[in-house]
Amino acid sequence: MPPTRKIKVLFRHRSMEMGGVEKVLLSLLTNLDPEKFELTVLLNLNQGELRNEIPTHIRKVVLAKGREDLSGNILIQKIQLVARRLKLEKLRRNPQIIDRDYLKKSFDIEIAMTYNDFEPVLNSSNKKSKKIGWFHSEINERQLAVLVPQILKQFPQFDHMVYCSENIRKLMHREHPNLAYPPESVITNAVSTTEIRRKADAFVPEMPSAPVFVAVGRLNTRKGLHKLMEAHAKLILEGFQHAVMIIGDGEERANLFEQRKKLNVEETFILAGNQMNPYPYIKNADFFILPSESEAWPLVIAEALILQKPIIATDTGDVGLMIRNRETGLLVRYDTDELYKTMHEFLTDKKLVSEIQTKLLNIDNQFDNKNIFREIEELLIKTYQTLD
Repeated sequence: MPPTRKIKVLFRHRSMEMGGVEKVLLSLLTNLDPEKFELTVLLNLNQGELRNEIPTHIRKVVLAKGREDLSGNILIQKIQLVARRLKLEKLRRNPQIIDRDYLKKSFDIEIAMTYNDFEPVLNSSNKKSKKIGWFHSEINERQLAVLVPQILKQFPQFDHMVYCSENIRKLMHREHPNLAYPPESVITNAVSTTEIRRKADAFVPEMPSAPVFVAVGRLNTRKGLHKLMEAHAKLILEGFQHAVMIIGDGEERANLFEQRKKLNVEETFILAGNQMNPYPYIKNADFFILPSESEAWPLVIAEALILQKPIIATDTGDVGLMIRNRETGLLVRYDTDELYKTMHEFLTDKKLVSEIQTKLLNIDNQFDNKNIFREIEELLIKTYQTLD
């Protein structure tokens, strides 16, 4: 029986920095039927490039100010950051305060958008709500190792778990076959082809004149940018003129600047920082490259496909399901020499590049957003119907 009123859904997330999960959250908020669902977003921090992108019809609640709203005075800012951290810790220990003083209402369903959001959703003082977790990570990632015991403890406490890729689900079950899993779904990330193309035409960025490989993502060790830079430097040394442009920011920025200087590629390996709209850079580049050590279902690969860019990507997670090797891109191992060889191939084999570009002309057939949002709406309705 269909619900007789709107289903009240709460999304929990830390902040709105530029990233794949944040884009997934925005797509859900934009596309879930407002006639069926009353949606609320609760952010720990009102922070990030996408913080003002939440649709105006969605209720947004924040627990603390973002860095953008703190003082420009370094000393005052340090004091504000300490006060913010203490405030968030108090709220973490006393979740009833959040429900009483910030949300001021109860919800039918509470959703954790990443494993970092598992704890606040499971600790909600609203014990009657159904809890849904979204899992985007490979459980055997080195960076995740210290968190795995806690994640394994939290998984069975959810009423439903959503994986963004079948490989992520299979890997989880293979690594931990005896875990008491909740009901599960695999729902890939939705991609708006029309929105991506519209934003890609917003402006024409300044680009190097040489062939350009563009990469988009956070600057962390898992993204493999240090290997990409090594491959790039080798090609430059051999006389193959090209540039690499990285859109994004993160904790590896300083290390990449240092490596860039050592390899003498400061002019050709461009660290362009975060961009509110990265799509014009992808559209106006010659190639897209993703050298990551691990990924799940990387949204940025779908975006590059939609913009019909020949792609080089490591064959990790569901990347091999998204790209047809040597048809819509080239799949490689997480290896500097393989990156070098495939970049060399794109720079020298015009026939291969032309064939890939031809195959990309019909790429829209690969993305069925209506079906994805229908799956999510059906999941929310079925979960609501199990409420006591």
